[in-house]
Amino acid sequence: MRYRQLGSTDLNVSEISFGTWAIGGAWGDTNDKEALNGLERAMNEGVNFFDTADVYGDGHSEELLAKATKGKEDKIYVASKFCRAGDIHDSTTYSEASVTTYLENTLQRLGRERLDLYQIHCPPMEILKDGNVFHVLDKLQQQGKIRHYGVSVETVEEGLLCLEHPNVRALQVIFNIFRQKPAEQLLPKAKAQGVGILTRLPLASGLLTGKFTKASSFSEDDHRSFNREGEKFNVGETFAGLPFEKGVELSENLNWIADGRGNMTRAALKWILEHEEVTCVIPGFKSVRQVEDNLQAHQSAGYSKEEMNRLHNFYTQNVFPHIRGSY
Repeated sequence: MRYRQLGSTDLNVSEISFGTWAIGGAWGDTNDKEALNGLERAMNEGVNFFDTADVYGDGHSEELLAKATKGKEDKIYVASKFCRAGDIHDSTTYSEASVTTYLENTLQRLGRERLDLYQIHCPPMEILKDGNVFHVLDKLQQQGKIRHYGVSVETVEEGLLCLEHPNVRALQVIFNIFRQKPAEQLLPKAKAQGVGILTRLPLASGLLTGKFTKASSFSEDDHRSFNREGEKFNVGETFAGLPFEKGVELSENLNWIADGRGNMTRAALKWILEHEEVTCVIPGFKSVRQVEDNLQAHQSAGYSKEEMNRLHNFYTQNVFPHIRGSY
């Protein structure tokens, strides 16, 4: 495993880490035993960072992480997120009392006294412009309850605004072959300011694994079914904002990236890691097999300049016109 510094923080994290949305819920059937085995396998392979949120399975992902990392709290870093358990447009959701309660509940579920990274969970622009929540996080940091804090954002504009706050140490963004916009301004500016970048949904909800066909279907409790058109939250969180059928069609045109890299999954993750501004990629998983497959990405062959240009042109000409949702 290779490690990268999270911006200017003291956290040196595995460049391939894992998100825990899928093992908590909203991605179809889950299996706690398989999830715990996957977490264990990841740690045995050198993964030392996991991303979660209080709303993933209503706290279940945090509870699973507590079991998996018990006795390893000083070696395994955990990031969690808050605000989506309340009304994200209500300013009281971001008050000192509310955020402190969210944090205490998260720490209790995780079995920890301090959180390594606490992130605002895709708040609306008006909350970021108001800025009071950053003062609340400053206070919690001063109290020693969190080591660092950051923001999970939906748009480049939101990310750039967050960079105006000096104590924001990490941004979590959707970044993959189908969502390249952050590379233009946000990633370079974040790096210049010592802000780490966590890249979520690196496989575009599975499109970039190359395993789907236009006939593929998903269970009712899978966000790839109930949020396909953005019915529940930003459509960009599902299939990178692409209409599913168009996404499948586009992914079929990318089969070539797997040549010499094992498969499309590894190739898609490797593309992200080719960007030096990225601290780590955080794919989700529901099985040990998926963990093992994702971890092979760092051993995959890199991309030539010509290949990178080809993928950028493909995004600009063929993908970007079809992306829906805030970006």
